[in-house]
Amino acid sequence: MGDSAKQEKYVKQGFLRKIKKHAKKIPFAKHAVAMYYCAIDANTPTSAKVIAVGALAYILMPIDLIPDFVLGIGYTDDAAAFWAAYRSISMHVTDAHSEMAEQWFAN
Repeated sequence: MGDSAKQEKYVKQGFLRKIKKHAKKIPFAKHAVAMYYCAIDANTPTSAKVIAVGALAYILMPIDLIPDFVLGIGYTDDAAAFWAAYRSISMHVTDAHSEMAEQWFAN
């Protein structure tokens, strides 16, 4: 899935649904939702969007380095990819993105 437009569409179609289903198993879920809102924000630089969408698409992928269903370690590769991406774009994840994530989890 190399084309960034395809990845963005893939993320928009499935990310929030997967997070909603698995949030209790994903300790970085709120940060991931904030990153999602950063990725779809028109004010976010393209370079940050590409990094965010790539990391979020990796979380969505049914085939991982370590399958998600492996109890206890299934999300470790997702976490590593996510946190590397998050650290590189954290200056673009705004308080507004974090607030939207909080509101999304409250609903």
